[in-house]
Amino acid sequence: MIKKPPVGYACHSCSLRQVEHGRSAGQGPTRRSTTHRLGPHNLIVAMIAIAMFARSGQTQTVGATRCSSGVHEAEATGTVLFPQDHIFCPLLADPKEPRTFLSYQRGEFGTVADPSGRDTNIGSIGVGDTVGLVRWGGTRPGEGVQLDAFGSIFAQFDLDAPSTDLINADYLVGFPLTVRRKGFSARIRVYHQSSHLGDEFLLRDQKIQRENLSFESVELLLSQEIGPLRVYAGGEDLFRREPDALAPQLVHGGLEFRQGRAGPWRFVAAADVKATRQHDWSPATSVRTGLEVTRSGGGHPAQAALMLELYKGPSPYGQFFQDDIKYIGIGLHLGF
Repeated sequence: MIKKPPVGYACHSCSLRQVEHGRSAGQGPTRRSTTHRLGPHNLIVAMIAIAMFARSGQTQTVGATRCSSGVHEAEATGTVLFPQDHIFCPLLADPKEPRTFLSYQRGEFGTVADPSGRDTNIGSIGVGDTVGLVRWGGTRPGEGVQLDAFGSIFAQFDLDAPSTDLINADYLVGFPLTVRRKGFSARIRVYHQSSHLGDEFLLRDQKIQRENLSFESVELLLSQEIGPLRVYAGGEDLFRREPDALAPQLVHGGLEFRQGRAGPWRFVAAADVKATRQHDWSPATSVRTGLEVTRSGGGHPAQAALMLELYKGPSPYGQFFQDDIKYIGIGLHLGF
């Protein structure tokens, strides 16, 4: 049984019923916001800028694996400050993996659009990047230990609203320490997340109250590549949680398939599963499959993927972590 949100906690079902009640009584919000609203067009512009001005490099890469395009030849061994590449492959199906993407989702979102929550249309946008700080190279190119820094934002917009209201935005920043040895890799990550309701969403009804939601987390993931497959497992321990209703532990695992090494295009598929005691260990399952396109040549390969997305389980969106949702969608993912 999923716990109900505490008093004052923002939830889809509470707030939308209040909105419908206010509309039936002829009432409406009388306040106007003085804060800037994060619109989808702003994030789309940012995504295009990232794609246009990303570093392409002018040297060949070495040490490539099924999930990794390798490292620059000039940075293959020794100690490298601000390396251009990464030795831990991003997770394909994790909704909160730092990356830049644009996704359309349709499904049940806990009464974002109506009390039934059915046939809701959501625009989900992410802008994120991971920057290498230092890498201590191993005995083979692409191996070693690397310290990174990352930052990302995940935003969801109600496409059924006249003004495409921002519903929720999650901000993440942290420092991953990654290790690679042949097909084995690991990531230890310390990060902070804070989540905020959209301004226009708050103005739908004066009874909607914003709840501060933030936490720090220590994550450990172990990954093994076996031919075209990659399997990973681990978990997280949350601390300095607000509100206290956030579960302190999370288990995490997944499976990925890549057809051959990176080329002009290839088929990819992945499943990612997370579970917490807060939801009686009911899994949050994310499945993605589609085509990955790689631009190669004289520089570092640039990648993009168009993937079909399916999700069912506890919501990954911060302010609504106690809601169950499910959706099917399609997303364009860049530079992962």
